[in-house]
Amino acid sequence: MVDLSVVVLSWNVRDLLRQCLRSTLANNRPAATEIIVVDNASGDGSVEMVRAEFPDVRLIVNVTNRGYTGGNNDGIAAATGRYALVLNPDTQIVGDALVTLVQYADARPDVGVVGPQLLNPDGGVQSSRRRFPTLLTGLFESTWLQSLAPRGVLRDYYVQDRPDGETQEVDWVMGACLLVRREAIQQVGMLDEGFFMYSEELDWCRRIKHAGWKIVYLPTAQVIHHVGKSSEQVVAQRHIYFQTSKVRYFRKHHGALAAGVLRFALLAMYLAQLVLEAAKGALGHKREMRRERARAYWQVLRSGLRSDRSAE
Repeated sequence: MVDLSVVVLSWNVRDLLRQCLRSTLANNRPAATEIIVVDNASGDGSVEMVRAEFPDVRLIVNVTNRGYTGGNNDGIAAATGRYALVLNPDTQIVGDALVTLVQYADARPDVGVVGPQLLNPDGGVQSSRRRFPTLLTGLFESTWLQSLAPRGVLRDYYVQDRPDGETQEVDWVMGACLLVRREAIQQVGMLDEGFFMYSEELDWCRRIKHAGWKIVYLPTAQVIHHVGKSSEQVVAQRHIYFQTSKVRYFRKHHGALAAGVLRFALLAMYLAQLVLEAAKGALGHKREMRRERARAYWQVLRSGLRSDRSAE
């Protein structure tokens, strides 16, 4: 059996994908490793690049964009490894990270997910470990009000009370790179495709942890992450996906009331931002930028932050 299946989902990031694959192939990895690239209907020549430059990489070409969850599930379903490594295309493997992740998981059979330490391109540590969010977290984190959050709320959520360099059990790790044991996937299922993108790894880790597996942050394995290079291509849609997924997560794990409160609060924030941007534009301050922001916020309001799939 293959030890490690590296699943890389890509959408219109050809040059970053090339860099990711080169770093994966150039650095140490378990001897029995397969690399699977899933292309989510890119239009930038990514498929042709992989075929020409990486003939040994297994390529799955989707004719539509199946989102983060659908695309990664396609790769995981095709994987044969004891572990699946879900890896963003805007990442670079550092040194022995792949071997370190697999060796750690092999030594600890009660661990279902291992996440490496993510680094910014300049070498700084990127926040990648989390505790499960509370409703208060959801109201402040990644919203207009984040700077006003009570200090303890986000400090607890981002696990800022523990050192970055300490191996530790956590509630969940970021999906830019996470190693998942095959037995854990078989027990709880794959990513929930009701999340097109965002909050899917949170939901997956929660299901895996509640099934009795441990989730571990392992800083001795390091991966460089360039952050959001696919999602930044569609700004308004990114807001919609992010906040809709957040609401869906709370509906799924905390009930309809919590999700309703959160959705109402988020929509009220976007309405306030829309009014503010329109007012600034009317006063002649950076009108084009204000117009673009107002258009994005209006699209969010029109969406209602409602998922078209029920939380099951």
